[in-house]
Amino acid sequence: MTQTAGRECTGVRTIKYRDALNEALREEMARDETVFLMGEGIAERGGSYRVTAGLLDEFGPWRVLDTPISEASFTGAGVGAAITGMRPIVEILFVDFALLAMDQIVNQAAKYRLFTCDAGRVPLVVRTQGGVGNCLAAQHSQSLEALFYHIPGLLVVTPSTPRDAKGLLKAAIRCDDPVIFIEHKRLYLSEGPVEDEDYVTEFGKGDVKRTGTDVTLIAWSNMVPRCLEATEVLAAEGIQAEVVDPRCLVPLDRELLLSSVAKTRNAVIVQEAVRRGGVASDIASIVQEELFETLDSPVKIVAGLNTPIPFNLELEKVCVPQEADIVEAVKGLLGS
Repeated sequence: MTQTAGRECTGVRTIKYRDALNEALREEMARDETVFLMGEGIAERGGSYRVTAGLLDEFGPWRVLDTPISEASFTGAGVGAAITGMRPIVEILFVDFALLAMDQIVNQAAKYRLFTCDAGRVPLVVRTQGGVGNCLAAQHSQSLEALFYHIPGLLVVTPSTPRDAKGLLKAAIRCDDPVIFIEHKRLYLSEGPVEDEDYVTEFGKGDVKRTGTDVTLIAWSNMVPRCLEATEVLAAEGIQAEVVDPRCLVPLDRELLLSSVAKTRNAVIVQEAVRRGGVASDIASIVQEELFETLDSPVKIVAGLNTPIPFNLELEKVCVPQEADIVEAVKGLLGS
């Protein structure tokens, strides 16, 4: 669901994922002076992925802050600033590095509302990116959304398109609770339509990226375009797959996922993260519990291998789901 407000809509443009994020940051900083940015190399450099380019010149060094290389310290500073009424957006360059700040995120930000008997809030956004790409090896290529998904008190957002990225980031900045906003390094240069208006995309509302009747593909982040590629191959063989993107993992749009699977009676869940202990397993359990008598086949999961990501590009590809893996899983499920 999308809410609109502010300037009059003048149409739809095709822009890059990273530029949609930049627009969201710029618009929210202009709207609310309590919004500010912190992170490594985000000011003068404009960020390693150029998401914060130009914001230092527009808003100045008090609102776009380069930090020391110390995730624990500047994330903790962000938590403190949020508690005192500011709306910090902390950028952690790789989600792998968020492990250095887990105490601040998990034991402080996520629990502060409980500690204060619902009187206090932590309007903090932690922007980070995960997933494979560019041969960055095991310490810079992980998909760790399951770690945050497991923690009560955190919201987890995983946009797959420029439009979703902008609307969900604006929603995250306006949210009064801590949000883990996970982007994907392979999506920054992807392009898509984005309205030329001030819109906010509601948390907990998934999106059907492609309609179909034979099987539901549930995926998020970079696995959404991967699934869409697979649906073209499947369609050529007479299989119509529906692609559902929850967009937010917490809160999860259970109603949309279940209604789609109830329609197709078959489900394949695709995640880039390793299979063991992943979000896909939890979603599979929800589908099995709610739709056991409706399903034609057991829920199938296509996921990354239980191994650290290698540096070599060809080995990297083997470790995470590819189009052919999704096609094979669907055909196996349907007995095609």
